[in-house]
Amino acid sequence: MKKIILTALLLASAAAAPLLRSEACTNFIVTKGASTDGSILVSYAADSHQLYGALYKYNPLAKAAGMMDIYEWDTGKFMGRIPQAPVTYSTVGNMNEHSLVIAETTFGGLSQLRDPEAVMDYGSLIYVTLQRAKTAREAIATIVELANTYGYASSGESFSIADQNEAWIMELIGKGPGNKGIVWVARRIPDGYVCAHANQARITQFPKNDPENCLYAPDVISFAREKGLYEGSDEEFSFSDTYCPLDFSGMRACEARVWSFFRRITDGMDRYLDYAMGYNAANRMPLWVKPTDKISPKEVFDCMRDHYEGTPLDMTQDVGAGGVGLGYRWRPMSWQVDGKTYINERATATQQTGFWFVAQTRDHVPASMGGILWFGVDDAATSCLTPIYCSVTDVPECFREGNGHMTEYSPTSAFWLFNRVTNFAYMRYDAMSKDIRKVTDQWENDRLEEVKRIDAEALKVASKPKALKKLLTAYSTSTADELFDRWSALDRYLLVKYIDGNVKKEDAGGFKDNGNGRNIPASPDTPGYDQRWKRAVAADHGKTIIQPEE
Repeated sequence: MKKIILTALLLASAAAAPLLRSEACTNFIVTKGASTDGSILVSYAADSHQLYGALYKYNPLAKAAGMMDIYEWDTGKFMGRIPQAPVTYSTVGNMNEHSLVIAETTFGGLSQLRDPEAVMDYGSLIYVTLQRAKTAREAIATIVELANTYGYASSGESFSIADQNEAWIMELIGKGPGNKGIVWVARRIPDGYVCAHANQARITQFPKNDPENCLYAPDVISFAREKGLYEGSDEEFSFSDTYCPLDFSGMRACEARVWSFFRRITDGMDRYLDYAMGYNAANRMPLWVKPTDKISPKEVFDCMRDHYEGTPLDMTQDVGAGGVGLGYRWRPMSWQVDGKTYINERATATQQTGFWFVAQTRDHVPASMGGILWFGVDDAATSCLTPIYCSVTDVPECFREGNGHMTEYSPTSAFWLFNRVTNFAYMRYDAMSKDIRKVTDQWENDRLEEVKRIDAEALKVASKPKALKKLLTAYSTSTADELFDRWSALDRYLLVKYIDGNVKKEDAGGFKDNGNGRNIPASPDTPGYDQRWKRAVAADHGKTIIQPEE
């Protein structure tokens, strides 16, 4: 997601410098036959050190009104104007009223294929398409039409596109200066399978005569030949290898996130460990896998909280975790010491998330209530998702655009509240993350059960659009407000419990006092740091701080 800032990464044994992708996003896609409840699930983490977490809302125009302005999503730069569509649909976040969802990750690709004169950036393609398309196939056609008509201004992009029945992965890249349009491939994910992408183009070879399951630009191969990018046969042509060749960064900082997701849901993925670590490009993972067991929405929520736990890339286990099991490393992604260059891992859960969601599309109810955007802000591992139905007419105040921004704190903003809690938790992560997770799990599990009751109520008024929207809007906003209040209480609780690095003792009635009835707490626990941290400090500074033996 967003622009990809590339930081030079020198391998210790290499003279050339691969590039490590720092800002990035993650998408998981679960088809109906692979989910426990028969829904399609699409996850997305919008990760950027400059992105504010807000829930975007578009209400359709009563009639077409001339031209619409296009602004680049990353920078706010004015790009140009395009005609309004005669009919548009309401949207909330990355979903519209017809349960269509579009998410993305940026893979960059060949820099010479960017068009500086184009109007449509990748963000505009998403949000304008959601206003104009009802189905995944319509969305693919709309993206192509918009990009080919007005030019595509961004670098290479992978899109997750899903409706109530189908889920697709679409990859595209521009044609360079003076050559308006895109080359692209879109593949329908087989039902019963799971796909993912994380800032590396993943479509390699593809069928040329299967329009039910694979769509592509008619010149996707001929254009590559024209530009001297490919010389082989049509059968051997690979979109990824041509337009976004694999490098160390593409595997280690990007594909590793896909691998970590796949290994959590299906057997045998450890055979791709050398690929995920960036050492063996020939051992490439498949585009999609069949899960060992069907996946629940809650499992997808939790997969977005991954820090590579239980793998050689696990950041919670080395001394860099700061003695408190912290699964994060502050940027930059690569760093040098004593003439050698090292890297920090880029896990799915990351500190710079603006917002994230798991979109759920269901075909057993009408499209106007079939989509639920489970929405959250900030770091997925220490935040919480709340349900927003696709046909809401308003958004909760705590998620509203304009309620604070990256350089202005707002006490009523969920983004700032969740950041308060999360940044405090980074100081004592091993303990505080567990307290946060208890609240998160209870909240999400309760809401997953609760929406079954709301669905039943909504079905009673499904034939009355105004009543349906009123019901679903009231539920979505009041539930988000409740979450805000719950997180405010958690903020206060964590501060009282963990102030100054101590841990207050608790019992069923709250925090224990010292027994004298004067609101003085019992002597707190002082957990200190883990053994790895202690050994590292002793090795570094032990001669000065060692206590003499008596």
